[in-house]
Amino acid sequence: MNKTDLSKYDNSWFDEGAGVIKRTLWYFVNSLFFINSLNPVSSIKVALLRMFGAKIGKGVVIKPGVNIKYPWKLTIGDYTWIGERVWIDCLDTVTIGAHCCLSQGVLLLNGNHNYKRSTFDLMVSPITLEDGVWIGAQSIVTGGVTCRSHSVLAVQSVASSDMEAYGIYRGNPAVKIKERVISD
Repeated sequence: MNKTDLSKYDNSWFDEGAGVIKRTLWYFVNSLFFINSLNPVSSIKVALLRMFGAKIGKGVVIKPGVNIKYPWKLTIGDYTWIGERVWIDCLDTVTIGAHCCLSQGVLLLNGNHNYKRSTFDLMVSPITLEDGVWIGAQSIVTGGVTCRSHSVLAVQSVASSDMEAYGIYRGNPAVKIKERVISD
């Protein structure tokens, strides 16, 4: 039986999308202005994200304690809310539509490892949240997943496959439990 051999791990194929200077600058900006919960000013965070290449719409709210890796791979639509302690792990593109809500402690994780390979190869794939999506507190969306328009992922659930428009999903793995009906 083969065993994992991390001494042979090689992700040299992976493109961070920016040079070492930009990545290093972002590390410090992310630590000081995003992860650090002493900065509650959303407009400063939006401006910094744009400076580093993120495409950010108008009216976006970013709460304290948010961790974003590689903002140049991030797109956020108008009037989206990013809650406290959200982690957006942009190893591949992350696209968040307009009027979305990522509640406290949400993880958007588009990197993983191939446990079937002895070399534990890195695997990355994009995440897309279409307009009006709500990801409940402490939930996880994994790489390759599209959460269709106005779908909901309930608290502490894991979306490892696509979610249908206006579907409400719960569990690990998340399954559709009912339809979302929005009234005025």
